Amino acid sequence: MSKPHFRHERAHAAAGRWPVAGIDEAGRGPLAGPVTAAAVILDPKKLPKGLDDSKKLSAAKRDQLFDLICARALAIGVGLASAQEIDAINIRNATFLAMTRALHALALQPVHVLIDGNASPRNLPCPAETIIKGDAISLSIAAASIIAKVTRDRLMEQMHLAHPDYGFADHMGYSTPAHMAALKIHGPCILHRRSFAPVRAQLGVDLPLMEVLSNR
Repeated sequence: MSKPHFRHERAHAAAGRWPVAGIDEAGRGPLAGPVTAAAVILDPKKLPKGLDDSKKLSAAKRDQLFDLICARALAIGVGLASAQEIDAINIRNATFLAMTRALHALALQPVHVLIDGNASPRNLPCPAETIIKGDAISLSIAAASIIAKVTRDRLMEQMHLAHPDYGFADHMGYSTPAHMAALKIHGPCILHRRSFAPVRAQLGVDLPLMEVLSNR
């Protein structure tokens, strides 16, 4: 099985387009918590070994690589969009908002960005290139996927302390049976995305309307 590579980044650098940042997100699907994006500019001379799509890695391996990326990357930026922002502008636009915030949080501004997926935010400060399944192709995007995932997981573990009834530290806000049971018993908290179907159902909102809202 092929691993992420640095060929896209080197090609842009050879054409005078450097620095290049990879951007990815974590947390589009959960019922609670923010959507989190990360932007990473790797050092071509200090590429971390073992980078891959964060979904293919164990939690322990992600933590290890998180520290390695932080130690070796030229710049890292993280951006969040809250549950309230997700409800206000929908998950797609909130994801783009988080990506834009991550890009602006970089201490070193890139001249080109590689974004996981098939769509990118508008009005970015530099040209953007989308790569479907980019976290399995580009080392920079893979690094961003790890930073975004670990950052969000750690945030949800902190939120568990404030809202222990929901078990956020176990499921990170995803719709597991335990989360659904807790949602039914306790109702939504401030971290829940009220535009998402299972949460709206607990609020007594008409399901067809809710489904339209959650898929805008």
